Amino acid sequence: MGRATHEAVGIDATYWPKANLAWINSPSNPTGRVLTVDELRAVIEYSRRTDTVIASDECYISFPASTATGATKPLSIFDVAAGDNTNLLAVHSLSKRSNLAGYRAAFVVGDSALIAKILEVRKHAGMMVPLPVQRAMIAALSDEEHVVAQADRYRARRAVLQSALEAQGFRIDDTEAGLYLWATRDESDWETVTWFAHLGILATPGHFYGEAGNRHVRIALTATDQQITTAAARITAALRK
Repeated sequence: MGRATHEAVGIDATYWPKANLAWINSPSNPTGRVLTVDELRAVIEYSRRTDTVIASDECYISFPASTATGATKPLSIFDVAAGDNTNLLAVHSLSKRSNLAGYRAAFVVGDSALIAKILEVRKHAGMMVPLPVQRAMIAALSDEEHVVAQADRYRARRAVLQSALEAQGFRIDDTEAGLYLWATRDESDWETVTWFAHLGILATPGHFYGEAGNRHVRIALTATDQQITTAAARITAALRK
């Protein structure tokens, strides 16, 4: 058996090399970028052409940045698969959708033949989900009201922070969905992280997610409303100095 290797590729699946598995992430972490319908169709066409399995990470799909008409809406790969799930898998996590971080509550859906293989691996590898966690997942997945409420909270927090950041000269790139702002002042991410640290605000340097992010920082919207308001006030006060 040969050793597995990985290769980073661009968004356009037209130019991807043949592989056993291609992993996509929309909405993206850390950038919040959402793949378009055409981009998702290109991924599916690539899979059909090369017989490559696609794993679509859709953990942030419940949190669009805007509900305005014409706003970018996160789509599942199944939304554009025309009913044919061959070689397609979607990965979901309740740690994001339902604030169940730490429960290790997640699931994979898609091609039934692939799901059967995953079930066999799960049994032999001993990756059993405890019954109380399964019951919690059922309760969470049976309710959408809390998801809508959480999405509204993230949008409100995003608006508060984004306004303060843009007034301070930051540019917010992508960030069409998800739990984060992907921000830059076209300087080293460490410079930006240091600037925030002096304000008592923690941000993640973009290069933690790859060198292409070394001029961005990821700012989470997962603090409380009060903490977000306080952070925005500190950013705004720094602007007046």
